[in-house]
Amino acid sequence: MGLWGHLSRRRRIQVGLLLVVMLASGGAELISLGAVLPFLAVLSDPDRLWQQPLLKALIGRVGFTNPSQLLLPSALLFSVAAVFAALIRLSNLWLNVRLAAAVGSDLSCEAYRRTLYQPYMVHVQRNSAAVINGATTQINLTAEALNSLLGLITATIVAVGLLTGLLLIDAQLAVAAAALLGATYGIIAISARRELRHNSRQIAEAATQQLKVLQEGLGAIRDVLLDSSQSTYLHNYQQADRTQRQLQAKNLFLGAFPRYALEAMGMVAIALLGGLLVLQRGSSAAVIPLMGALAIGAQRLLPALQQIYSGWAVLKACNSAIHSVVEMLNQPLPPLVGVTKPLSLCEGISLEAVHFQYGPDQPEVLQGLDLKIRRSERIGLIGSTGSGKSTTVDLLMGLLVPTAGRILVDGVDIHDPAHPELLAGWRSAIAHVPQSIYLADSSVAENIAFGVPLHEIDLARVKQAAAQAQIANFIEARPEGYGSFVGERGIRLSGGQRQRIGIARALYKQARVLVLDEATSALDIDTEQALMDAVSQLSKELTIIMIAHRLSTVQCCDRVIRLVNGAVSVDGPPHQVLSALA
Repeated sequence: MGLWGHLSRRRRIQVGLLLVVMLASGGAELISLGAVLPFLAVLSDPDRLWQQPLLKALIGRVGFTNPSQLLLPSALLFSVAAVFAALIRLSNLWLNVRLAAAVGSDLSCEAYRRTLYQPYMVHVQRNSAAVINGATTQINLTAEALNSLLGLITATIVAVGLLTGLLLIDAQLAVAAAALLGATYGIIAISARRELRHNSRQIAEAATQQLKVLQEGLGAIRDVLLDSSQSTYLHNYQQADRTQRQLQAKNLFLGAFPRYALEAMGMVAIALLGGLLVLQRGSSAAVIPLMGALAIGAQRLLPALQQIYSGWAVLKACNSAIHSVVEMLNQPLPPLVGVTKPLSLCEGISLEAVHFQYGPDQPEVLQGLDLKIRRSERIGLIGSTGSGKSTTVDLLMGLLVPTAGRILVDGVDIHDPAHPELLAGWRSAIAHVPQSIYLADSSVAENIAFGVPLHEIDLARVKQAAAQAQIANFIEARPEGYGSFVGERGIRLSGGQRQRIGIARALYKQARVLVLDEATSALDIDTEQALMDAVSQLSKELTIIMIAHRLSTVQCCDRVIRLVNGAVSVDGPPHQVLSALA
């Protein structure tokens, strides 16, 4: 499905109305061109125009008695027609750019919406630089292409109007001029098409690479400064940036150069044509109105043809961007289910014979995992790197779908296709604290109540969550308190402070299940112990699952489960499991 299929009904109606304005532009150009002939005829030979029978009868009714009296009405008619045509064209241009901007915004928002609603598995497998580039640069190029398309359609209608006028003035000359100009632009278009398409692909690749280098350089700025590797990132950025700009400059040249060559050629052709007409018809007075009308028609026709060509060139140059945007817009959407309330956990969670692999060519991470977690239990997951701990947690939270097997909550499969509301309700019942906390460049309160509109934040609840996460004293000691900003990705905070805000975020949610994925790894021993003491004092109705590398972290758990190669190796009380590992 192309871009048209993603336009709303309102936008399609607006496109239809805009086509009416475009047709009016073509009609206005025809009228303004037709008004040139009587005006030039009055200027060059008013007596000859006075002798026209139809005009003479009309003039007699008005009361004119002298040929010189025709100058004022003909000049007025010409001026009104020219101003009317200009106003229609300006209105058309304004509507073109407004509609292109509105459609560009619609497409950008829809592409972002479809990207956000993609399953977690899709996000794991794609490059964020490509997604960001598609949602920003590629959308902008698509909006530019749409604007060029609307301009191309307008110019085509205007060109048809002008050609119609020229045909009425002198059919042979009009056909010859149209054939000459059309053939010239056609040859140029055929020659430039392949290069424009190739440049489009190269620009899209370079834009993605540029954004990737930018993300990597700024994201790892500490290591870049420590290693003095600025020159490496700068070199890679320069290569991607320069490639884009050189190709964009080439596309601009390919789109603009015919205008200058054809303008000069058109002026030479008009001069030669004027000389031939005078020789053939023997009277410059009879030729002047015809030549003037042809010259003005050509002067307006050449920009219209150039706009048609340049619009086509932009469409070809943006071909890869349009294709990328269409791919984003065609992303299938999972069923959008509104969550009325979080899913209750009355009995427990069961993983039955769960297998999982990240792709058909990837090895199995989990191999028939069987696991039961009862409501209100504190579970510790341990195991070496690659044993499947994080994958198990992602499956348990409903972010990943098992390759085989089932995940049951109170005996109900959360991935039951007949009841998609189960998965949405289960996800809303879980609070997750990852090892690496993402903090937005906003206030502490907004980061704790992450995703909640500012006017809906419950500050008392924020303070309670901060106190439980052992971060309240630090926040309240700052001059701006909970309104203080943390900086981009929490750069103004220490690693432990970021981690505790992440834990406060999970506690603010007041979920039924709390998942700590190595959430205390950035904390010192004393702070971790204080935090674990606070966690142990949370409601006994809360089910807690924690992944930890430090064995001391899971000592307060009811059960400790060790995973080896995607299966349960040991499952028992902490002292029993930890003593076996000692």
